[in-house]
Amino acid sequence: MILDRKKLRVMTLEQLKTFLWVSRLGSVRRAALEMNISQPAVSGRIAALEKSLGTLLFDRGQRGVSLTKKGVLLRNYAEKIADLVEHIKTNVVPAEAVDSLFRIGVAETIVQLWLPVFLSRLYERYPNIEVEITVDLTVNLRQQLLERSLDFAVLMGPVSEFSIDNVDLSDVDLTWFRPVSKPDPDFNTTPVITYNRNSRPHRELRRELMRRYGHDVQLFPSSSIYAGLEMVASGIGVGLFPRQLGLQLGKQGRIAEFDPGWNLKPLKFTASYVGDPRNDLCAEAAKIAVEVSKNASKSG
Repeated sequence: MILDRKKLRVMTLEQLKTFLWVSRLGSVRRAALEMNISQPAVSGRIAALEKSLGTLLFDRGQRGVSLTKKGVLLRNYAEKIADLVEHIKTNVVPAEAVDSLFRIGVAETIVQLWLPVFLSRLYERYPNIEVEITVDLTVNLRQQLLERSLDFAVLMGPVSEFSIDNVDLSDVDLTWFRPVSKPDPDFNTTPVITYNRNSRPHRELRRELMRRYGHDVQLFPSSSIYAGLEMVASGIGVGLFPRQLGLQLGKQGRIAEFDPGWNLKPLKFTASYVGDPRNDLCAEAAKIAVEVSKNASKSG
């Protein structure tokens, strides 16, 4: 493609934004899904950008697209421009004017511990944003974050991916609970109620129980923490859950803490979000999550 300076057109921010998404995801289809526009619209913006610059930015193949040498050069400039735009939005545009759709993924433990407080603080800072909440297992939240179907996730992290920023949150301590009417259990005969079988706590607890008591230990996975605690209260078995979440049933005299002489390490959570391209709304949300999780751990 030969550059005719007489026909040079002005590139737009939308074209550069589209170019960045296609370059990062390696696919016009995935970029269209991420930006919530049609594939022809994405292709049209890329074609217009290539025409205005007089050079091809992508090599097209059956498995997707890849950057040309000129495309790599433009990406470096486009990333700097995207960062600059975010800084302008942060420093110039009032927080109350931000009206973005903010897609948040949250592990159930956090939903029960401090999500309402977090959302309240977030709305105080950004009163016009529209929040979409997804509650799921960490393994699924991680995948959705990498696929860009979530902007921000609070999960058992960190997420090991170069494009994801992880901010450490306060740990969540685990405590053993038993029915208040029953003595400390014999793990060889008492069922143990656990987190969902696809979760990290379930895997670690299963490994430790098998190591200590053999393969005859009975495990009852539960997809809901509160359902698991209710199962303990009803006498079905014992369970290892966040202490803060068991306090209410403990105060009601339905379950009691006990110490078998061992425990799992506290659950480690992170506020994780796409850091490339930079999103100051996500960075601010992570700061709020740090403060709220810290206060929640103190109150527990």
